[in-house]
Amino acid sequence: MGIFLLNISFNFEYLPLLIVVAIAWLVPMLLSVMRLQRIPAVILEIIAGFFIGRYLLFHSSAESMEILEFLALTGFIFLMFLSGLEINTDQIIASFPRRKLTLPKVLKNPLLVGLLFFILTLTLSYAGASALSSVVYIPNIWYFSLIMVTTSVGIIFPVLKNRGETLGDFGQMLIMAAAVADILSILLFTFTAFIISRGFQPELLLVLVLFLLVYIFYVLGRRLEATIFRRITFQLSHAASQISVRGTLLLILVFVVLAQILGEEVILLGAFLSGLLLSFFLHKERSLLMIKLDGMGFGFFIPIFFIMVGAKFNPAHLSEFDNSLIPFLVLLLILLFLVKIVPAFLWVRLFGRKRAIAGGFLMASRLSLIIAASTIGLGLGAITEGINASFVLMAVITCLISPMVYNNLNPVDKKKSRKVVIVGGSSTGVLLARRLKVHGRSSIIVEREKLRYNDIKRKGISAFRGEGTDVHTFWKLGLQASDYVVVHTGNEEENIRVCEMLRKEFRHEKLISKSTQSAIEQSLKRLNVEIMDVRRTLAATIENLILRPGTYHALVDTFENYIVEEIAITGKLADGIQVKDFHFHKDCTLILIQRGTDNFIPHGESNLKRGDVLIVFGTDTALEDTRVRCSG
Repeated sequence: MGIFLLNISFNFEYLPLLIVVAIAWLVPMLLSVMRLQRIPAVILEIIAGFFIGRYLLFHSSAESMEILEFLALTGFIFLMFLSGLEINTDQIIASFPRRKLTLPKVLKNPLLVGLLFFILTLTLSYAGASALSSVVYIPNIWYFSLIMVTTSVGIIFPVLKNRGETLGDFGQMLIMAAAVADILSILLFTFTAFIISRGFQPELLLVLVLFLLVYIFYVLGRRLEATIFRRITFQLSHAASQISVRGTLLLILVFVVLAQILGEEVILLGAFLSGLLLSFFLHKERSLLMIKLDGMGFGFFIPIFFIMVGAKFNPAHLSEFDNSLIPFLVLLLILLFLVKIVPAFLWVRLFGRKRAIAGGFLMASRLSLIIAASTIGLGLGAITEGINASFVLMAVITCLISPMVYNNLNPVDKKKSRKVVIVGGSSTGVLLARRLKVHGRSSIIVEREKLRYNDIKRKGISAFRGEGTDVHTFWKLGLQASDYVVVHTGNEEENIRVCEMLRKEFRHEKLISKSTQSAIEQSLKRLNVEIMDVRRTLAATIENLILRPGTYHALVDTFENYIVEEIAITGKLADGIQVKDFHFHKDCTLILIQRGTDNFIPHGESNLKRGDVLIVFGTDTALEDTRVRCSG
């Protein structure tokens, strides 16, 4: 008999949930201990789910399994929401063609190339699915081909981010192609699922209500941003009410509930569109809310989804293929790679054959969407149990192979020299050049005025006389992809012109400029320029002078003697040892350790790991000693 308190029943079995949550906690811990961080955690979650489903959950009550399935469905909804949220809507809008199109312009436009990539992939997938249907029985060839079109932004984005390629033209091409594949795949899944389950009915047009809702919410959101609503939201965001998180959950549920009314097949699209809508509004506050939403999604709900996928995976379903199992799996795996590698030749003209093929392999990584699409297809009868099991297997294999092949075909060139090009010889540019020299970084100032150019040269600072908007200036400087370009001409409109030229002509990614107005900031943001907000920088400086003047002057006024620097641990000697055993130089202090997206204050017993970034403070000699120790 259950215990009741305030009409809440305690008669629920929490053991199955405990097992699932324990697996979700244990998997990333094991990957870290075994130093296998490159393997996506979800793969081990699926594998672990398979074993606990066979040996630990099989005796659970129907009610407990129903609760787990509800949490798994919520995780699935969160996954689709976060997939929509990851899409850079500003980049998509900026890629809309505004002038007469020519072939070179089409091939340089990430959105148009992404659309061509998707069309080619879909064509090849349908042809491949038709060919495979002669080997095994496929109930719905069109739906089968849609499953093969999917890709995984969740795999592609972290790989590019770790290599520092997310802002480059090649990285943007890959991210845009993956985003287009996500959006169009989900749209086609929704309409196809609706037609399979109900046929061509007028109700199909009701799906467009979701898009109308996106527009209405977007217009309302823009108006509310400039009202008292924004102030109240800011005040309550960090209080116990956590109003921004609650508002996000409300947004998700509005779209999901409406999608449920239209039909179960539309839930996927509803969750995705709610994330896409929110991505229009998240800019500078994005990181804070994203941390909270990632914590809810990837910290609890999403792992349950993948573990339950593994728990429901039944290898016995593969027996339906009999003697054709091995040929089918081999052909399917080859086909999953080919449908992405062949369209990747669209990038050959811009990036070379080897790099384009590497991008095709990375695009072939599939994870959440292929599993979701396969699960939906199984429920619709569009694919069989054996095909569903095969796609789950393929998701694991492609996620293991694709990133490794990409890194091998497109290695990071660590030998390239790095310099900083400063466009504009103002006093700020000269001071920056001096400070960089103290840190041992070479820099060169681009200045067009003869008198200022000569004055910079007399100060012993490297300079080049030329126009910052002239492409030949940077050809003569030998600009490399690893070089930073700081654009500080004194005229913000000219800053935009310089950045635009560097992005379009050189496809350069490491650009830094400043903004004092929202319009300038938006223009620079569309060009993927790293922005220094002068207003916030000035406010932070004044804040430091008021709250911590001693520390501020110690860091700023004595920079020629003491420096704060980031030093990455790349060698084996420092890997795994404790901070107290590292033996820092006497003039060096460890302030902070960055591990992935986490920061923590170190203690003597804290373990260092390869890949950690140490934030250290000390003299140049002491920091050089630390760099040697970290790379040894």
